[in-house]
Amino acid sequence: QVQLVESGGGLVQPGGSLRLSCAASTSFFSLYTMGWYRQAPGKQRELVAAITTVGSTNYADSVKGRFTISRDNAKNTVYLQMNSLKPEDTAVYYCAARYRSLDFGSWGQGTQVTVFS
Repeated sequence: QVQLVESGGGLVQPGGSLRLSCAASTSFFSLYTMGWYRQAPGKQRELVAAITTVGSTNYADSVKGRFTISRDNAKNTVYLQMNSLKPEDTAVYYCAARYRSLDFGSWGQGTQVTVFS
């Protein structure tokens, strides 16, 4: 499994920005699809964004145009840039890694993002 260490969560006002980072401890980072999930209070966990080994990206409709997922293979790190944050973005955000056709089997510990005025 891949060990994932997240950072960047916190408290932000509506309209503000945060950048989440996820550092992966693997020699084969470039071979993993990386994703960000979130789970809001009383809600099911949902996929927010994903980026493949070749750089293709996918986003939940609720964050399109506001969030950007990126990766730096030289740093074994995936990022989630979150702009124009809304209170409904409040959730625990999780980093996840998927190898080949397997599911997202490696998960970070989660980092709290709270959008509050």
